[in-house]
Amino acid sequence: MNGQNDRTEGLSLKSHLDKAVKVLSQAEVPDASIDAWYLLSYVTGYSRAGYLLHENDEMSERQAEQFHKLVDQRADRIPLQYLTGEQEFMGLSFTVNDSVLIPRQDTESLVEYALPYTKGKKVLDVCTGSGCIAISIAMLGEPEQVDALDLSEAALQTAKGNAEHLGASVNFFRSDLLEQVKDKYDVIVSNPPYIPPTVIQGLMPEVKEHEPLMALDGGDDGLVFYRRLAQEAKKYLLPEGMLFMEIGCEQGKQVKALFEEAGFGKVQVLPDLTGKDRVVWVCG
Repeated sequence: MNGQNDRTEGLSLKSHLDKAVKVLSQAEVPDASIDAWYLLSYVTGYSRAGYLLHENDEMSERQAEQFHKLVDQRADRIPLQYLTGEQEFMGLSFTVNDSVLIPRQDTESLVEYALPYTKGKKVLDVCTGSGCIAISIAMLGEPEQVDALDLSEAALQTAKGNAEHLGASVNFFRSDLLEQVKDKYDVIVSNPPYIPPTVIQGLMPEVKEHEPLMALDGGDDGLVFYRRLAQEAKKYLLPEGMLFMEIGCEQGKQVKALFEEAGFGKVQVLPDLTGKDRVVWVCG
């Protein structure tokens, strides 16, 4: 984009917004008009109603420079959430950056399935990333204890910051999957990496070029972490403990088979809001 080189002095908010939509559309950014609006709102602080009252007002030079810089970055396919630094999940606002996977609505299904079983219980979140799962359960599920782990130190720092900002009581620690776990839990939840490398290469630039590969790559067939969990999770579950895992929508039968072969008594594949397989629920 040449937004910062174009003449923008004296332009109204509406004119700046129109220019941004054009630039993002030319860069083939999905939902260009929506993203342009979010960036304008982020820079100006205006709600939709506020914008409609002031759309013909001139944008300040400082705001214009910031806005068009962000539009340039979005045109380069940097995810919107990394530019604004936030993403909503389960009604809570999480700080995100390029060290963590951007929380997605699909993962809300995982939390919603687990929540009814977390009151007064000990919960462990494996591969916590931004901490969105662990923190949501801590704030909405009335658990006795929530622990969360990740291999990435940068991700853990982001998760800790989110817990502090939201006032959630979560204990974070570094571990390669379950290697450093010392306790046993009533509920273990996990959104592990589950995308095969060949599939990652076909994903949108926002994902394959900017989100952390560690949080995406599930090995050649996408099932590496499920195999490890199937073999290791039982010794970290209390009697009648449960395991909830997010899966790719085509992985249900394979992941179910892995846990049945590992000797788990009850394994169910559960759908998300669109009806696609999204969660595997395992009972000891």
